[in-house]
Amino acid sequence: MTMDHTSDPNALRYVIDPDRLDLVEEFRASPLGVHSPELRKLLARMRWGRPEGRLVLIVLEPGKAWRLSRIPARRGDPMPFVDDRIFTSLAEAEWHVFKLRWKEMTGVTLPAEVSGDL
Repeated sequence: MTMDHTSDPNALRYVIDPDRLDLVEEFRASPLGVHSPELRKLLARMRWGRPEGRLVLIVLEPGKAWRLSRIPARRGDPMPFVDDRIFTSLAEAEWHVFKLRWKEMTGVTLPAEVSGDL
């Protein structure tokens, strides 16, 4: 049985190891694809937990355009955009969010050899 964030009670306790660049490379190679169990744990930790301030992608045009936002402190408040960038590739958008979350959660900026654009 495969567990994910909805069935694994320990998913939100996963500790992100900033030295696990193999997981970064795996995600970069396939941001929208099937991921290993270890990468799924990392992604569950990045994507879930306390909602306030969490980075999210807002769909501007289904299948065509996305913009980065943060979940506001109070439900119903406006969703503030992070910047003016509009993504026309969901894979690029997901990769961008992954890098930002990595920095926020580990305090470590990814090295240039693994942090370039797709």
